[in-house]
Amino acid sequence: MKSSRTRIAILGVATIALAACQKTDDKTGTTLPKTETQAPKTSAVVNPEAVAALRNMSRYLTSLTTAEITSNGSIDVVTEDGQRIQMDGVTNYKLRKPGFVIDFKSDLKNRRFYYDGKTFTEYTPGTGFYATVPAPGTNREALVAMYKQYGISLPLEDLFRWGDPAGRPDDQLKSAYQVGTATIDGVATDHYAFREGEADWELWIQQGDQPLPRKMVIVDRTDDARPTFTARLDWKINPPLSNSDFTFVPAASDKRIGLAKFQETGE
Repeated sequence: MKSSRTRIAILGVATIALAACQKTDDKTGTTLPKTETQAPKTSAVVNPEAVAALRNMSRYLTSLTTAEITSNGSIDVVTEDGQRIQMDGVTNYKLRKPGFVIDFKSDLKNRRFYYDGKTFTEYTPGTGFYATVPAPGTNREALVAMYKQYGISLPLEDLFRWGDPAGRPDDQLKSAYQVGTATIDGVATDHYAFREGEADWELWIQQGDQPLPRKMVIVDRTDDARPTFTARLDWKINPPLSNSDFTFVPAASDKRIGLAKFQETGE
């Protein structure tokens, strides 16, 4: 699969679909439309209400003092002969201002990322290799610096940028509209669809005064196989976290290495 910054990185958000005549999938707890219900028509219109929902979600996320998130995700990997292979992974997050810890585990890869407000560390538990570099003093600045300098695009970062005046501009959206409403894992949500650049993506945002993203789906349109990333999110709002949660302490057997500088190719 082509690597691109269209967010098929590693992660996501959660909840689902159409508002009329629905049945429940007992295996997933997700409300699904009946088979005779037609899919919603696509739209090239950027609906202001959909953009407002996106910004409202982002403002709420940036208002949180701390958060813990568990993301259960699946990503398609396309073989050389065009077959799509699905791989699962679980990502756990701890967030504060400033600071984050991201722990990604799958059958193929295990990575941890630490940011304590001063330094950024990437750690590979399986090998004991780690790299630590200086980082700016805010989460947003650290995310920007890690991508520009080292090509590291961290999961979920875009969700927090829509409420940021320096974040993602509305004119990048080619379409934005509400698909309907749905219940996933017992949570009532609004389902939105967006098209931007080379990616189609969907968000299911929790209804009420806590507009949390509960599911995300991203489709990479640069590949004819349309590889897809899907993730569901479980949230803990403002849990108690300490400095030690965000501090990387290497074991005696761990080995420090350097981070290679990044040069973007545009692919």
